[in-house]
Amino acid sequence: MRTKRTNPDFLNGVPELLLLSLLSRRAMYGYELVQAIRDSTHGTLEFGEGCIYPVLHRLEAEGMLGSRREIVAGRSRVIYRVTGKGAKQLASTVTAWQQIVQAINHALQGGQHGQPALAP
Repeated sequence: MRTKRTNPDFLNGVPELLLLSLLSRRAMYGYELVQAIRDSTHGTLEFGEGCIYPVLHRLEAEGMLGSRREIVAGRSRVIYRVTGKGAKQLASTVTAWQQIVQAINHALQGGQHGQPALAP
């Protein structure tokens, strides 16, 4: 039986970007984030809890996320939120991703020599 791969290998850094982006809008717990990524990408990207929790823990250790324990629907959950440091990292990462997307789109459309791929 062949296992379905949901995300290509070139998506390094995408979980971090999406987590910071989603958490900049509102605080959420881990499984809620897994669902929010799937929903916000219309199912194109699906990162399981085994991918998401290590990234959450790393971002928290780096000071980009804060957390607190709360009772949600009768269950104890760790709720994550973006810190000021995380908001700065998000802004920087979004800018870099936009430049990468622009450059890749330029190359895919034939990328004429002499035309800048990235906006100055």
